[in-house]
Amino acid sequence: MPDPESPNSPDALGAIADQVAAGRDQIAVPESLLREAAPSAAPRVPDKALWAQIRDMNVAERVKLALRGNKDARMILLRDTSRLIQRLVLHNPRISEEEILMLAKDRNTDEEILGELAESRDWTKIYGVRIALAENARTPLAKALRLLATLGERDLSRLAKSKGVSNVVAVQARRILARLGERRG
Repeated sequence: MPDPESPNSPDALGAIADQVAAGRDQIAVPESLLREAAPSAAPRVPDKALWAQIRDMNVAERVKLALRGNKDARMILLRDTSRLIQRLVLHNPRISEEEILMLAKDRNTDEEILGELAESRDWTKIYGVRIALAENARTPLAKALRLLATLGERDLSRLAKSKGVSNVVAVQARRILARLGERRG
């Protein structure tokens, strides 16, 4: 059982996140990691020095960076070993649809993160995110099945034939397509 007094306990990290969100923290993070870079045509891969810099940060600094960091920092923190840090990145007000879509498509994204995305009305309003979550085999099954009802016929057909999705998802997509065919026919 985690020690509630530990600085890495979920309660302590939650308190730090609340302070950061309210702007009452005293955590020093390099300003360059908080400012967004100028938009460029091609997506950038964060440099190794940035990876090392973030790896050497303590938990409180990573919490602040998750909630306030720039795109490069967010992309690194989404691979952090702490699931809480990963979840906090989703609450960064500057995270973009493009980043969420990339996360939803990524087969290495943690199931909890995919589940949180599937629960979020803000993100599931975006059709591409719903498709990506339904296609991702790591999305919790119940949430992926719930998303199928919101997809179009063409996408359901593609999912029904796909070998890259869970068998249960493919079977359910076929059932929905069969029901749609019965209504027309």
